[in-house]
Amino acid sequence: MMNKTAVVTDSTSYIPKDIRDEYGITMVPLNVVFGEDNYQEETDLTTDAFYEKMRTAEDLPMTSQPSVGLFEETFERLGETVDDIIVVTLSAGISGTHQTAHSAAQMVDGVNVHLFDSEVSCYVQGFYVMTAAKLAKEGIPAKKIIEHLEKMKKRTRAYFMADDLSHLHRGGRLNGAQMVVGSLLQVKPVLHFEEGKIVPFEKVRTAKKAIARIMALLHEDAKYGNPLDVVVIHANRPEKAGELAGYIRKEYPDVTVTISYFGPVIGTHLGEGSLGIGWTDADLDV
Repeated sequence: MMNKTAVVTDSTSYIPKDIRDEYGITMVPLNVVFGEDNYQEETDLTTDAFYEKMRTAEDLPMTSQPSVGLFEETFERLGETVDDIIVVTLSAGISGTHQTAHSAAQMVDGVNVHLFDSEVSCYVQGFYVMTAAKLAKEGIPAKKIIEHLEKMKKRTRAYFMADDLSHLHRGGRLNGAQMVVGSLLQVKPVLHFEEGKIVPFEKVRTAKKAIARIMALLHEDAKYGNPLDVVVIHANRPEKAGELAGYIRKEYPDVTVTISYFGPVIGTHLGEGSLGIGWTDADLDV
């Protein structure tokens, strides 16, 4: 019997439902809490509705990871038809989701659960998920898929700019010293993930300069005509995201560009107006 592998991710990869359905990707949602009301993102609360609520809410929302039980239930259900499950989570440096999935994996028998910490989030995390799902469809063994994802890490980049650093600071995702420097100088730091945590990559004065710096970093990888998968991610800034995507498509014909979004959970921590660009090699051999 051909080894069957299922792919699971959390909702912060923000992979559209039609793509999840096409590749058989199972999504486990994180939660956004407004006061007494708890919403599963991508299930109970759309991104548009979230930003609308953010504008009118008295207090900013909180976020929480999926329960161990939800992961356990998911693994048991999938384990009835597959031998292996690959779980790709957002960075363990900013969420307990990876650890929760690990705890749930210890509770299930009869199926091998392979955990992969993407060390990022959003659609860049989605690159790993979709690659895993494509390889699983081709019948590539789970262990080989995980090895391939580790290789991908060396060639995957993600940079972003928060319009207002206070959200990241309040949620404990950016330390106090960095916050003070950022707000005193009114800088718009280019942020990235380092060892799974969000840290400033470079401090620049304006949003325009931050975007220009990210585009220059993309140019370094795209200028040789490498086939890259690129994503432009926005927090309720579709026009700006469309403009950036259009520019990238024109400049780099060998690049595939997707527009995605910072959904409710990540949007809670970054705030409205944030922008990001991520990319990875499109043709790494397995």
